[in-house]
Amino acid sequence: MGRRKNSQTSTSLNNTQHQATKVCFDDDDEEENINLDDSIVATEKAIAMDDVTMSDPNAPFVDGGDDDKTSADYYFDSYSHFGIHELRSIFSSVDVSLPIFTLQEMLKDAVRTKTYQNVIFQNKFLFKDKVVLDVGAGTGILSLFCAKAGAAHVYAVECSHIANMAKEIVESNGFSNVITVMKGKIEDIELPVAKVDIIISEWMGYFLLFENMLDSVLYARDKWLVNDGIVLPDKASLYLTAIEDAEYKEDKIECKYCLVSYVDENHFPVDPSNVWNLAAQPASISRGWHFNSSYICFVALACMLAPVWNNVYGFDMTCIKKQAMGEPLVDTVDQNQIVTNCQLLKVGYACTMDISKMVSGDTSFTVPFKLVAERDDYIHALVAYFDVSFTKCHKLMGFSTGPRSRATHWKQTVLYLEDVLTICQGEALIGSMTVAPNKKNPRDIDITIKYSLNGRRCVASRTQHYKMR
Repeated sequence: MGRRKNSQTSTSLNNTQHQATKVCFDDDDEEENINLDDSIVATEKAIAMDDVTMSDPNAPFVDGGDDDKTSADYYFDSYSHFGIHELRSIFSSVDVSLPIFTLQEMLKDAVRTKTYQNVIFQNKFLFKDKVVLDVGAGTGILSLFCAKAGAAHVYAVECSHIANMAKEIVESNGFSNVITVMKGKIEDIELPVAKVDIIISEWMGYFLLFENMLDSVLYARDKWLVNDGIVLPDKASLYLTAIEDAEYKEDKIECKYCLVSYVDENHFPVDPSNVWNLAAQPASISRGWHFNSSYICFVALACMLAPVWNNVYGFDMTCIKKQAMGEPLVDTVDQNQIVTNCQLLKVGYACTMDISKMVSGDTSFTVPFKLVAERDDYIHALVAYFDVSFTKCHKLMGFSTGPRSRATHWKQTVLYLEDVLTICQGEALIGSMTVAPNKKNPRDIDITIKYSLNGRRCVASRTQHYKMR
């Protein structure tokens, strides 16, 4: 599961045309359409005016050692490195794909954190004198919000070593008498209380379900939540659309030869053959390299030379292309790339996942889709994203991770197609998507896409398999 090198990590509110998001709720076999547009826009405006501030950016990274770790240990400990939790302004415009920055991204994700903060602080009547369970508490930020909102007690359960730091954070903020941090898997621990009134969690992964943390929330709900208790968030919806993405598909998948051009500080062309004689330092910023010396600075304007996979120094390496095609890409998609409508996928009998009612097996499903072209264009990939909502609040609240909304650390999930589909306005790409946890590692996701297009200029039908890992 890779990421683009040229992603933007933030989107200007003034330049973003937010599309109304319809969320269908399944309640007593009736579907109720609720428009999240107003609440999402309100949240985005609040975020733009009051971004979340974090701790000292100079805090050191700490390595706790890797002896005798299982795959599950690596998963949990990937979230425990302290650098993950920092906010460093230098990364505000740089896409960093290393696991060590995962929770750092989460904390600096103002859409995510500010929404939870608003949900809690603007609905203190839900939390006043209530017992709260925070599943996957991380640094304990949500637990701190709940304690500040008047919760009687908060149990913050975190499996990784960051739980030790969460305890320190709780103590340094004066909430030790309200928040109890418990290190361990939610399935293994025992709470000192029989029931809780509220379960809060930021369980969503890439593609909504990656890492399978939802099952832990459902386990906690069934074991500890009172009958009339609240799960936050309580609704989630998955969407699918199609995009034109020729340039980056060639860059990532096809790996065609690319021309490289350089300019000096005065924007005059420079012979690339001379570049290698300079002191070159890779910068992993944008799709190029920054070349630095004491006298001159060159900037690569195009990607570096890369061989075609079927002829790498005379050898066939097309298996790498197949591997790349089967790995979904997590990235921010430009809304101008969208070719079709954005379809809400009907999971099971509802248009949304109801976290207060669904069961563990509901995370495996097959859903049909019909994507209708809004203009004449080419389709290179399908794109999935999700919305979450908090319906128990005084006023509906939530956020979207879609291409037309403010960017989040979840970005979108890009599924490249083997075919390049030529589609005309009004024509429909139809098919189905099957999603299931991987049998060997349930935190991974297996995705199967079946699609067909019977258009005037293109007829195609194919089944493709993907694995998020």
